[in-house]
Amino acid sequence: MPDSAFPVDYQRLFRSLPENFLLIAPDEAATIVDNTDSHVAVSLKSREEAVGKPFFEAYPATDEASAAVIRESHEHVRRHREAHTMPLIRYDLERPADQGGGLEELYWQATHYPVLSPTGQLEFILQRTQNVTAQVLAEREAARIAQELAEAQQRNTFILETLPVMVWTNRADGTPDFYNRRWEDFTGRSAAEGIEWQSSPGLVHPDDEAHLLQAWQQGVASGQEYQLEFRLRRHDGQYRWVLARNTPRLDAAGQVTMWVGCGTDIHDQKTMVQELLEANEQQAALSDQAYEASQEARRQREILYNLFMQAPAVISIGRGPEHRHEFVNPLYEQVFAGRELLGRTAAEVIPEAESQGFIALLDHVYQTGEPFVGREVGFTIVDPVTGQGTERFFNVTYLPVRENGQIVGISHFSYDVTELVEARRALAALGHSSAPGAAPTLP
Repeated sequence: MPDSAFPVDYQRLFRSLPENFLLIAPDEAATIVDNTDSHVAVSLKSREEAVGKPFFEAYPATDEASAAVIRESHEHVRRHREAHTMPLIRYDLERPADQGGGLEELYWQATHYPVLSPTGQLEFILQRTQNVTAQVLAEREAARIAQELAEAQQRNTFILETLPVMVWTNRADGTPDFYNRRWEDFTGRSAAEGIEWQSSPGLVHPDDEAHLLQAWQQGVASGQEYQLEFRLRRHDGQYRWVLARNTPRLDAAGQVTMWVGCGTDIHDQKTMVQELLEANEQQAALSDQAYEASQEARRQREILYNLFMQAPAVISIGRGPEHRHEFVNPLYEQVFAGRELLGRTAAEVIPEAESQGFIALLDHVYQTGEPFVGREVGFTIVDPVTGQGTERFFNVTYLPVRENGQIVGISHFSYDVTELVEARRALAALGHSSAPGAAPTLP
């Protein structure tokens, strides 16, 4: 059947192709010859505004780098008469006025194909363009979320490692799978060695092993929080009393997914109570008072929060040279009740700290990176309403917080030993003190 029986409007057919095609002349200006309706739609420019114009006049490049990539692809097709796929480029386009105008951020993947004459001469360059903006932006957002997650994980790991308490985690069945650096410092064993304490003879005092195993098995079976005291061998071989609490993490169905444990050395508190009882049997009232005070101190330390929020200590993190409160735990808020702490500087919200020399200590740690550790440091807390002062004593640790090798803040950890100091004073008054002198205060 003759070809003329079915005349075809090839230009109309080309323009109706369901992809983004742009037909370009092979000249150096890359003059626009025609484009598909689909290309008109994605290019945000009418056919009349593009056809007959040089490529970069019709579609100005976002920057010279993007323009260079396109020119190189055109030249590759002219020189080699073969298809060439460009790398991903950003090529912003001007929105029509009825769509608000302005440049729209767009990303493209394009391939240029040669259209040859019967004699092999290059007649046209056919550009097939794909708008991959949605994919690029989705990948960018995924990368941002992944970065934020990684930073959050690094931050949590940093806090876990800097808290001066032993922290560990267990799988749902109770099998240990993590110990923090404080555990390693205390026991002298690596985390890998501490994973199975039952296979480490002598780590737990022989008299406490059965009790510890029973408490662990009951906790795993019940799925409820439990705590206990046992003796743990320190790196120097001394067994010291430790107060430990394990808290389950539950999923939406109430099933245990993991356990979080926290341990605090309470050996000195227990020893002090025992000394008071032995030295003062005839003065029951004083003994009872000292014992209750020590028990209260122990109970405070038994409130082991989940990770850093449940640590039995006064904890805060101050950022910057002004020591602006970035994090405070409930016990810290309790010490400075009635004060708005977060986001405010230490000197601003705790003015008595400056007059007692603590701001200078923080400045020294921030400027030098040298940690400060003080035992039984006296601090007078001034009621912001009444102006009355209350003297309390703390074991204090200030540690520099570093990010990318630079000091950006100070982590503060302390626990209240006021009752112990008062107990020692009472014991000294009876002539039975094992540690001479009154409790030290900050110079």
